[in-house]
Amino acid sequence: MSSQDPRFSSPAALRNRDPIADLLRDVLPQHGTVLELASGSGEHVIHFATLFPELVWQPSDPSPEARASIAHRVKDDTITNVLPPLDIDASSQSWPITRADAMIAINMIHISPWPATQGLLRHAGRLLPAGGPLILYGPYRRQGQPLVASNVEFDASLRARNPEWGIRLLEDVASLAEQSGLTLTSVTELPANNLGVVFTRQ
Repeated sequence: MSSQDPRFSSPAALRNRDPIADLLRDVLPQHGTVLELASGSGEHVIHFATLFPELVWQPSDPSPEARASIAHRVKDDTITNVLPPLDIDASSQSWPITRADAMIAINMIHISPWPATQGLLRHAGRLLPAGGPLILYGPYRRQGQPLVASNVEFDASLRARNPEWGIRLLEDVASLAEQSGLTLTSVTELPANNLGVVFTRQ
């Protein structure tokens, strides 16, 4: 990219976008607004908006650099169902949005402090309608199951970068979600030892 082009790219986004899209195809509503947290480069939201043109996509990210990348991608693309990115820190008490028909967060839970997960689940319980899905993607620990070697190394590298980061125990996330009126409805194994986790607002 040129020095005037704020877009950046995530190799992981290009690798995992199609398996995630397969999961989304089964759980997204037919119409409405999908809020994405921690949209990063914007590559996921552009891809999903192209695949699901009947939905309105609302990207967000607390990083000004990420929002600039997203906005530039939206401007350069021909799609019309992606809204300007919002500045949302998941851990904040208030968000600049009052409703979403579905929510997604890709590779956020393990690359953020625990209060971000708490905020995500709390706001999902407030914003989503009955039956609305919250879809999470990323690596998780699971009770009674050892982490695969690659995720042990990944977890160590995350904690070395920030002691508040790390691969979370899925059961802890599910317990917290239940307190916000969200029920764990499916867990799908996806490539590279990641999970697609779907909660539904009751």
